[in-house]
This record gives sequence, structure tokens and C-alpha cells, in this order.
Amino acid sequence: MRKKTKIIIFFFLFLALAVLYNFNFAYAQQGAGGLTPSEPVTLPDPLGGGTTPQTLIGKIINAVLGVVGSIALLMFIYGGFVWMTAAGNEQSVTKGKNILIWATVGLIIIFSSYALVKFVFTGLGVG
Repeated sequence: MRKKTKIIIFFFLFLALAVLYNFNFAYAQQGAGGLTPSEPVTLPDPLGGGTTPQTLIGKIINAVLGVVGSIALLMFIYGGFVWMTAAGNEQSVTKGKNILIWATVGLIIIFSSYALVKFVFTGLGVG
């Protein structure tokens, strides 16, 4: 058999076993008298209790700004690396300087957008 065929067969066997295991587990959880469980099934709220759409949007924006800030840090490191390894080559020095300049501009935009979002959400009474 080819390797790809073996992988596909293994995947479907694994999937079938997982489904059968979950079915048996769910059946064992049911009450003895019928198909309904003895108490209602509840799921925990992954966002925390009392989450409003405004706080959810605020959390998403803060997470995105954190990721973008991390990317800006990586660009600073990369720009510094390019500049330090230029070895006197003017094109590499210019490239490294441009990366650092544009990373700084990006960081200023990130901080400005964070301040603007914080100001707007404070004005709305969310944060």
C-alpha cells in the first residue's frame, strides 16, 4: 500500500474510534429510564460571566494591538540586524534605517490607535 493510503485509512479508523467512544460515553451518562439525561447539560461561558458586546470588542482590539505591537518589535530587531550586518554596504545600511524608521512610524500608529480606542470606549462607559 502507498503511504498516503495508509495515512487516510489510519485517519478514518481514528475518527471512527473517537465517534464510537463518544457515543458510548454519552449513552452511559444518560439516565436508566430513557433517552434524556437526569439533569440539563450546561456549558461554561468561555468569555466569562456578564460579557457584553462592547467588552468583547474591546478585548479583541486589545489582542490585535498586542499582536501588531509584537510584529513591530520583530521589525525593530530585523532592522537592527540588517543594519549591523551591513558591513559598510550603503544599500544595506539604508535598508536597515528604512526598516527602523517605518517600524517607528508603525509603532506610533499603534499607540495612537490604542489611545483612540481607549478614549472612545471610556466615553461610551465601557472601560
